[in-house]
Amino acid sequence: MILLSLTAAIGSLRPQHCETGSSFCQAASKVHLGVLYAAITLASIGLGVIRFTLATLGANQFDETKDQVMFIDWFFFTFYAANVISSIAIVYIEDNISWVLGFGLCAAFNLIGLIIFLSGTRFYRHDKPQGSPFTSIARVVVAAIRKRNVLLSSKDEDYHHGNNKAEASMPERSFRFFNRAAMKTEGDTYSDGSIAKPWRLCTVQQVEDLKGLIRILPVWSTSIFLATPLAFQWSMTVLQALAMDRHLGSSFKIPAGSVMVVVLITTSIFIALLDRFLIPAWQKLTGRSLTPLERIGIGHVFNILGMVVSALVEAKRLKIAHDHHLQRQQGSIVPMSVFWLFPQLVLVGIGEALHLPGNVSFYYQEFPVSLKSTATAMMSIIIGIAFYASMILVDIIRKVTNWLPDDINKGRLDNFFWTLVVLGLLNFCYYLACAKFYKYQNVDKEDSERQFQAHG
Repeated sequence: MILLSLTAAIGSLRPQHCETGSSFCQAASKVHLGVLYAAITLASIGLGVIRFTLATLGANQFDETKDQVMFIDWFFFTFYAANVISSIAIVYIEDNISWVLGFGLCAAFNLIGLIIFLSGTRFYRHDKPQGSPFTSIARVVVAAIRKRNVLLSSKDEDYHHGNNKAEASMPERSFRFFNRAAMKTEGDTYSDGSIAKPWRLCTVQQVEDLKGLIRILPVWSTSIFLATPLAFQWSMTVLQALAMDRHLGSSFKIPAGSVMVVVLITTSIFIALLDRFLIPAWQKLTGRSLTPLERIGIGHVFNILGMVVSALVEAKRLKIAHDHHLQRQQGSIVPMSVFWLFPQLVLVGIGEALHLPGNVSFYYQEFPVSLKSTATAMMSIIIGIAFYASMILVDIIRKVTNWLPDDINKGRLDNFFWTLVVLGLLNFCYYLACAKFYKYQNVDKEDSERQFQAHG
């Protein structure tokens, strides 16, 4: 944020001001672009590190599952509420007062947040560094491959348990191929029982950690397409708003980029409603807690409904455009209020309030202990993949059809939304199959009862 503030404050770090349509405009130099890209890269790294790892750090401070889930919910409520404020207040300051002041306020708030965070460091519960968990995963795979010809044993003493001999047990029968990684063979251990060849022998716990990760991956993969339509909608909704009547009263015009704030507001409000009213009501009616997979599934439904409404609204917008022969006029405004876009954004916001915290809670609870600190970062990977997937999907549609021309009044954006509905339904069926066969590892009846008693 400091670099971005400097690009706005120091004239030599940005191209000279250029009037629209002028023939004397100078292109940005390599220095200008280098400083800008460096600032954006640093901001992206910082956001990627903080957004989800803070959720893990906060949840680690609690012992009870209900408290961990509650913290994650309120973490995302705060996150979305802050996004609403920044999307409205900071954008207004940058557009109407000063870019320097807008970026400067962002830098100042980041500094204040850092000071508050560091001031509480000595009170936090810290996890002891135990090396990279991804190294142990790689070791299990390599060791299993190297021992692929070894016959599996049915005796517990033939497997290496490390320091957890008191809780020693046989490896589970699922994904039996990886059990070979924990089988002791000649030369694998020293006389004191420690591992002599770490890339040939692993503990039973490390093997089970890998299996747990493999079990989660199908559920995780369903969230990729769950997020892909949302990534597409963020850009398409702005284009729809630009082609619609955005007046609020006689003098104020809603900025097209601010329309998506409806999603942020809805998500933050609905997260609070879920935690304080809806989930407790569900528990009183059913006598049990809402599981993470159920919460994610309901989020799938609202996401699909949002795409259905998007298709219907866009079909109406195109009909009005054709009735007024606006498809022949480049960049024309359709006489239809931008408020027609709000219902679909509200549905998407409700879905996001359900599936995003639900996914993070699910990964946090179900990931192996060695991967707890990175479990919540799985959502950032999903979001990144989803944006790339949406770009690929748009490219494919543009090559195969004429639905997405430069002027959306001439296209069939509604057909694209219907395509997303069909793909969403297929993905939802895939999710139901994954959820049906998934067996919880760390969420048990006792946890559900504690959550019910807490809210009841």
